[in-house]
Amino acid sequence: MPIHQAVLLAVIQGLTEFLPISSSAHLALAPWLLGWKDQGLAFDIALHFGTLLGVLIYFAREWKQIVLEGFGLARGATAQGDFPRRMLWMLAAGTLPVGIAGLLLKDAAETVFRTPWVIGTMLILVGLLMGWAERRARFSRTVADVTWTDALAIGAAQALAVVPGTSRSGITLVAGLFRGLDRAAAARFSFLLGTPAIAAAAADAFLDLYRAGGIPEGERAVFYSAMAVSAATGCAVIAWFLRFLRGRTLRFFVAYRIVFGILILALAFFRRLAE
Repeated sequence: MPIHQAVLLAVIQGLTEFLPISSSAHLALAPWLLGWKDQGLAFDIALHFGTLLGVLIYFAREWKQIVLEGFGLARGATAQGDFPRRMLWMLAAGTLPVGIAGLLLKDAAETVFRTPWVIGTMLILVGLLMGWAERRARFSRTVADVTWTDALAIGAAQALAVVPGTSRSGITLVAGLFRGLDRAAAARFSFLLGTPAIAAAAADAFLDLYRAGGIPEGERAVFYSAMAVSAATGCAVIAWFLRFLRGRTLRFFVAYRIVFGILILALAFFRRLAE
């Protein structure tokens, strides 16, 4: 793969993994629209590890606090954080639904669901759901108020992210709003909840790569470049998005999803007519 393609796709991954617009949709459609060949397993893993690094770097202090609290090791000021004491175990429980969905639907997610028709439809449907959540949400609770019910409900919503076009951050953000969290708190919890799922996906993909013989000799420069670019982009996007949500609504992302979904369906329709 040429380095310019790798960098462009890594930027797309870093931008779209943490914004509620579906990274899987953009990564699946970019080669389709530009006429590029499939990027291959090694490149997919580089992008997964890149976004994992991005979220771990940004939330390093929070994860330290959550883990220490979870195992009862926090002392003094560390114990006075802004997370529930059992947040680690809430995140673990909330991750179970997407883990089960991933095991059951992995093959379908990579084949049957990975079509412009499914992607376009899910972009529109989740966009409409996001608009509804934006109108009816109370915005009255913070991350400190998250309960077991919240974690399980948002985790169940995350299971839908195995369908391309849904957006992990988008569907969990919507679920958080329906549970009464404010926008920034819903996004923050969404990123934390998504971290174990991203890590599990990266580990599973790395195992597949190991079985296939590891990173091909000629692709190592592309692999590490893509990982670094997606990590840096993802970290920057998280910081920007959390600031954005403190004073703005999700209307732009609602409109983007709906318009993008309609364009994808239209392109798929006209391409089918041209065949």
